[in-house]
Amino acid sequence: MFVGHLAAAFGARAAEPRVPLSVAVAAAFALDMLWPILLLLGVESVRVHPGDTAFTNLAFDSYPWSHSLAMVLLWSAAAALVARRRLGAARAAAIVGALVLSHWVLDFVTHRRDLPLWPSGPLAGWGLWQSIPGTIAVEGTLLALGLGAYLRVTAARDSVGRWALAALVALTTAIWITQPWSTPPPSPTAIALGSLMLWLLPLWAGWIDRHRRPL
Repeated sequence: MFVGHLAAAFGARAAEPRVPLSVAVAAAFALDMLWPILLLLGVESVRVHPGDTAFTNLAFDSYPWSHSLAMVLLWSAAAALVARRRLGAARAAAIVGALVLSHWVLDFVTHRRDLPLWPSGPLAGWGLWQSIPGTIAVEGTLLALGLGAYLRVTAARDSVGRWALAALVALTTAIWITQPWSTPPPSPTAIALGSLMLWLLPLWAGWIDRHRRPL
């Protein structure tokens, strides 16, 4: 899942104003921000496999430290502890931790059975990616709901607050929705390097949030 994680961040920011959008986006994408680093270190592995599912050309062969349920629970707890110290509010910290966990839950819906429950443990996944229309319908609906929630509680202070948000949604949607028809990446290294661009999303989200005001 991709824009579904962004949807979760928007929804969390709407539910708890003490969670900055930059923090919400970082938490929602945390596992995928960690994943390319582990790929480059050789700790985890991915394979270019055209047709692996209808929606993606990637085979996620091994990612127990970033994406197993057991490790995600630990990452969620760690994120909540850091957020508690930084944000000073138990509810905000709980939401940050839940956002990290939501990444696994949303991936479980879309991935085939390649998500480990724990390192070297059994694999899980409902396989929504086997259906292009189903993936677009479910994930697109999540994005619409999350963005709608964020727009109901914030308004643009200026043109940056309006157009930076529109550009973020447009770019992430374009990247996501064109996946089934995109040329497969040339190598796992290219996948990892491209995925490092996710580290820009929290910075972009923070820029947006600074140019919007609460309603």
